Amino acid sequence: MTSQEIKVAGDRIGVLIGKGGSTKGEIEEKTHTEIRVDSKEGVVMVEGEEAEGVITAVKVIEAVNRGFSPERAFQLMGDVDLVLDVIDLSKSVDTPRQLERVRGRIIGRAGRSREQIEDMTGTSISVHGKTISIIGPFEQVKTSRTAVEMLINGVPHETVFSFLDKKKSEAKQDVIRYYY
Repeated sequence: MTSQEIKVAGDRIGVLIGKGGSTKGEIEEKTHTEIRVDSKEGVVMVEGEEAEGVITAVKVIEAVNRGFSPERAFQLMGDVDLVLDVIDLSKSVDTPRQLERVRGRIIGRAGRSREQIEDMTGTSISVHGKTISIIGPFEQVKTSRTAVEMLINGVPHETVFSFLDKKKSEAKQDVIRYYY
């Protein structure tokens, strides 16, 4: 029996459990694990016969905890090549005002900046609390992370999107070279 404990923010416990326990139940079913939630302490215990199932369940719970909807977090169950990467903004900002500014730069007006990074890299991005989290294949997550870090460091949006365009073209060329 393998088990792992994970701390979940109070405001994400309800999302993790889901309506009538549906989200928790789906994670348990698909990963062959048992999940116990201590709502008061925010502690989630995941147990299972197979380590792989426990690890997958923990990744999904971590994604939900980082602000992803259960549907987006469930991507981590369907594909072993997907990773979850978390950028801690508290290391990059000193004041709540700076944090809001950085979050705003990453999200963009009406969510357009985040959406464009997601579209250009094939990743999913969550801006939640003091973290930016990214789900996707390793190489795309690396590219997405670089773009987000550029925005954190104040690089103009146009420069970031040019960088992403270049990366997208390089990836296309790699695919073409690979197959021909």
